[in-house]
Amino acid sequence: MPTETSLEKKYKKGIIDQTATYIKSRLEGEGSGHDWWHVYRVWKNAVQIAQQENADLFLVELSALLHDIADWKFHDGNDEVGPMMARAWLENLSVDEAVIAHVCQIIKEVSFKGAGVITKMQTKEGKVVQDADRLDAIGAVGIARTFAYGGSKGREMYNPEIKPIMHLSFDEYKNSKSPTLNHFYEKLLLLKDLMNTSTARKMAEHRHQIMVDFLSEFFREWEGKV
Repeated sequence: MPTETSLEKKYKKGIIDQTATYIKSRLEGEGSGHDWWHVYRVWKNAVQIAQQENADLFLVELSALLHDIADWKFHDGNDEVGPMMARAWLENLSVDEAVIAHVCQIIKEVSFKGAGVITKMQTKEGKVVQDADRLDAIGAVGIARTFAYGGSKGREMYNPEIKPIMHLSFDEYKNSKSPTLNHFYEKLLLLKDLMNTSTARKMAEHRHQIMVDFLSEFFREWEGKV
């Protein structure tokens, strides 16, 4: 692989810096856990994983920064809006079409769409970004984000009479209104074993255990045993 020139490095850094500034301006202060700082953490996780997995860093950084530019959860379940807005932004920066197409493909495919729905990424870069996004959905930060999102949607925190559902289609998953705690069983506890890369699988172990411990404590307190 040819070595990048200093001019190419400067060009890519400029695109990344402009994109980070743009996304920060769009998402800063958002209260559901899908804010700028979520994107920031996914971006940093993605860089760390990409370096270990020898993925294309420019593609990974752009995709991580743009992955939640228009999350389907806030656009009536439409997962075409994000790729469309990302394309418009990158075209405005005159980014190469091959890069734009790759980034838009990653954004389109990155989200979890239900326990029974296969969401396999087609490229190494896509796998890296999906892993980075999923890492931010688990662990201590993941727990906090889960309740922030549930609260923003007016959902019950927990209702023992409503059982988790393993959704078999994207439509079932995106139309679900189950209590927040069910989300741990419908998605979060499944993510450790769905990581694509060995780097992310190692990172996920500790975060997964934090959720297991949290749930154990939650149910003890729920029944007044602590």
